[in-house]
Amino acid sequence: MIGSAFDVPVGVEPASLDKVDQGIVDALREDGRMPFSEIARRLDVSPGTARQRYQRLIDTGVLQITAITNPLLTGRSTLALVGINAEMDRISEVAEEIATFSEVAYLAILTGTHDLIAEVSCRNRAHLLEFLTQKLHKVEGVRDSETAIHLRIVKEVYY
Repeated sequence: MIGSAFDVPVGVEPASLDKVDQGIVDALREDGRMPFSEIARRLDVSPGTARQRYQRLIDTGVLQITAITNPLLTGRSTLALVGINAEMDRISEVAEEIATFSEVAYLAILTGTHDLIAEVSCRNRAHLLEFLTQKLHKVEGVRDSETAIHLRIVKEVYY
């Protein structure tokens, strides 16, 4: 089953973040290893309060801590967005198969010009070509795709 840490389960209401919760999120976005003592100092709360609020954000699924790599520094110099059109009666199966590919860092089913959008990272353009021809277009139900290669990332934020 496809999914992500950002899926909201049916019947679950989104959390409302107060000033302290948002401050914790902002501090950790700046530095994911920031100590609770520093977060507490910035927010003018006790370290225990910061720790408890942090744990509640984790437990409720509002916050997820993870390592983020820079693909350009890990041997993947070709980044691209791939808009994919698929047979609608197979959209879930198509998405699940594409999600298994190691080149795919992000995949979403959406409305608009394309049925799916994938962010992929490849070693080089030859690897991207191989991904498109030998993997993506071999998936049963993929009709066509449109690829845009990243020239320069201007902004990247994780909410």
